[in-house]
Amino acid sequence: MRGCVVKGRPVPESLVGELRDSASLLDAPVELRRRLQEDGYLFLRGALDRDKVLAARREVLARLEAVGEIAPGSDIFTGRSERKAKEPDLGRFWRSVSEGPRLRATTHGAAVERILGAVADEPVRGMDYVFLRVGVPGRATGVHFDYPFFTRLHDRVWTVWTPIGDVPVSRGPVVVVENSHRFKDLIDDLVGFDIVRDTHRKADLGMDAMELAQARGTRLLTADFRAGDVVLFGMYLAHGSLDHHDDSGVVRVSTDVRWQPARLPTDPRYFGDNPTGTTGAGYAELNGAKPLDVNWHVR
Repeated sequence: MRGCVVKGRPVPESLVGELRDSASLLDAPVELRRRLQEDGYLFLRGALDRDKVLAARREVLARLEAVGEIAPGSDIFTGRSERKAKEPDLGRFWRSVSEGPRLRATTHGAAVERILGAVADEPVRGMDYVFLRVGVPGRATGVHFDYPFFTRLHDRVWTVWTPIGDVPVSRGPVVVVENSHRFKDLIDDLVGFDIVRDTHRKADLGMDAMELAQARGTRLLTADFRAGDVVLFGMYLAHGSLDHHDDSGVVRVSTDVRWQPARLPTDPRYFGDNPTGTTGAGYAELNGAKPLDVNWHVR
């Protein structure tokens, strides 16, 4: 697959593979769970209603247009921002964007709940705290495991990554490190690690996604995503994002939402009417709360 970039470096085609589409197993929950165990992830092409996802995208972009970050009637970043002037409480603003009704209909809708119910084999509940990401050229997320962030009470938690719109590899979609759910030495090192309490440790793996894949003799897996696609995985799969290097200025919009069995205890950092987030700062702690121009051409 061509066009994949990590930290400004093109990824050799030999180091990249396509995510395996498991959408055909949506009506076969036993096989779906077996596939998740085997691959460490599920890629579900077209699992959501495309029109509803695109409506969520328009809702988010309209809010960013109102603060000067998106050109009127488009999905193009302007290269500037009036967010701080118009919305001085950045956390409150980002929470209101993240709680948009069309966005929530996508991230917490019946279609996603059915998928996660099949994965968990029991009723599920999505975390109320949404990680909404708007990517501009030059922006990316480093490779990491989700274990240290969302497992204070238990590890029966799954991350659902949803592209809110079409996201080809040039716009920095999610990328997973193939077979990294079997990297026992890295996973064992995470056990008992709490990202907030254990301040003497870091969640950083000490290398980027391409370096990790090369060191382990494996590949990076991704896809040219379309609105309606979903990727989900557990807490022990190394993942991040490719660089957004599309110079057209079109922004990538995506969400990460964590789900868990409804019967298990819920972490108050991520559940409730006003979740505090990982560090206690609420939505203000997220990169998404920063004006887009802060991240312009910054790696």
